[in-house]
Amino acid sequence: MPFSQQPVVAQPPEEEKPVASPTLMGDITLQKKISEMSLAFVGAGKMAQAMAKGFLAAGVVKADHITATAPSCRSQPSLEDIGCQFTHNNKEAVENSDIIFLSVKPHILPGVLQEIAPVVTKRHLMVSVAAGVPLQFLEEKLPPKSRVMRVMPNTPCVVRQGASVYVPGSHVEKEDSEIIKSLLSSLGYCSESNEGMISAVTGLAGSGPAYMIQKRGFCWDAYREPIHMAIGLGGMGQAFAFTAIDALADGGVKMGLPRELSIKLAAQTLLGASKMVLETGKHPMQLKDDVCSPGGTTIYAIHKLESGGFRNLLIDAVEGACLRADAIAKKSK
Repeated sequence: MPFSQQPVVAQPPEEEKPVASPTLMGDITLQKKISEMSLAFVGAGKMAQAMAKGFLAAGVVKADHITATAPSCRSQPSLEDIGCQFTHNNKEAVENSDIIFLSVKPHILPGVLQEIAPVVTKRHLMVSVAAGVPLQFLEEKLPPKSRVMRVMPNTPCVVRQGASVYVPGSHVEKEDSEIIKSLLSSLGYCSESNEGMISAVTGLAGSGPAYMIQKRGFCWDAYREPIHMAIGLGGMGQAFAFTAIDALADGGVKMGLPRELSIKLAAQTLLGASKMVLETGKHPMQLKDDVCSPGGTTIYAIHKLESGGFRNLLIDAVEGACLRADAIAKKSK
């Protein structure tokens, strides 16, 4: 029988394939664009290293697309071990990159801006992580209409549990904000804000991991029953953590942050600091020292905590819960 005369056999209807939403398609396109971009960290300190390692862990940027610069070689092994490029030439790094993270100390930044300004073009998206340096200053020191943003991240970015806030400058395009939001979201919680809130974010999330890491244990030999020690330190620890989150959030609200954002930043900061302790294997005090830059915001905050007896209060709280558990146990005998 000729093919044209063969009976037509009814076929079951094909399953409808889900169509990607415009938002999802846009996200995929944006992610592909980001993966092809080159990033430079002008300044290769702890924050730059944390962000670079976080980006690589998230798989959003290739290692050979990241360049870091520093005048010394102290951070060179740490970055080259993960496949990043390292140089002492700031201008060269900027010229060969699309997104430039200005991650030097605030007092060094003016000189760096003067140095790199001649090679900054419309191609470059300049992102400052320097505390206290306003957008207006950055825009004035760079060529007219430079695309400039401010970002306040924190070191738990290294374990992808960071808390970050970004503020677009006056010449930033919508896609620029989407790119930075996508990058920072790969490192943890991220939110856009206005510049009037950035100092409060610095005090809450930027320096916050050091407050959380500052919490320490107590003298384990003081008690005979391990279960009572566990109750004192771990069992009641949730209440301590909730109180710490609430107090940090209140601090953020006092300094002008909306309550919802303040709570999210506080909770994420506690989560990120805890994960750093568990995953890095470093002593908490080493992690604290890593984020206490000379003359920076964090060491000033730590001084306030020490003046108020922060660690003593936490030790007393653990001790109090432990003694109470011990007393309850004796009554039940």
